[in-house]
Amino acid sequence: MEVLKSWFDINYIVLQVGEYPLSLIELLGTISGLVSVYLATKGNILTWATGILNEIAFFILFYQVQLYSDMMLQVYFFVISAYGWLYWNKSKNTKNPAVNQRISWTVIGSVLVVGTVGLGLLKQQIHTLLPDLFPLPAQYPFADAFTTTASIMATILLARKQIENWILWIGVDLISIVLYFYRDIWFISFEYVLFLILATYGFFSWKKKWA
Repeated sequence: MEVLKSWFDINYIVLQVGEYPLSLIELLGTISGLVSVYLATKGNILTWATGILNEIAFFILFYQVQLYSDMMLQVYFFVISAYGWLYWNKSKNTKNPAVNQRISWTVIGSVLVVGTVGLGLLKQQIHTLLPDLFPLPAQYPFADAFTTTASIMATILLARKQIENWILWIGVDLISIVLYFYRDIWFISFEYVLFLILATYGFFSWKKKWA
């Protein structure tokens, strides 16, 4: 048990990338995340299986770097991944992921504003409200709250095969690149550069299939 626990520690380094020490948990989360997003751009149902592996790894990682919203977001991702897996499995349109169903950007924008402000305010105080679980203050609470809110919406839209999910992911990726860089988890920051490329590709790929 102690050996397994040490493997999940952010200080368990398996690779040195230049001057950056890469932990096993960060490497596992990065690889499974990239595979999951790539499979999503292809409309492959295995995106949800690899996504679950990514969520477990990132839950452990984000707790250790005090990105609590991102940590709690993994719980939601786990649930929606199970839903998406079931929905795509039942869908007769799995090989063509884009569907002719749109959602109002007024609705999306409203939810983003309310979610970002509300969650950001909560995150500012979470270390005082739950000191035993979160002993250190949250870092960049409103930026983290935005990526959390947008990711929740994007995952729902992805599970429902709505093309707008890729636009939200592009916004999440842009902010996450900067956020993780400043939290000194550079490998994940670089991963989000790749996510940004994949999300852009996913949008145009789904748009082409939709057309």
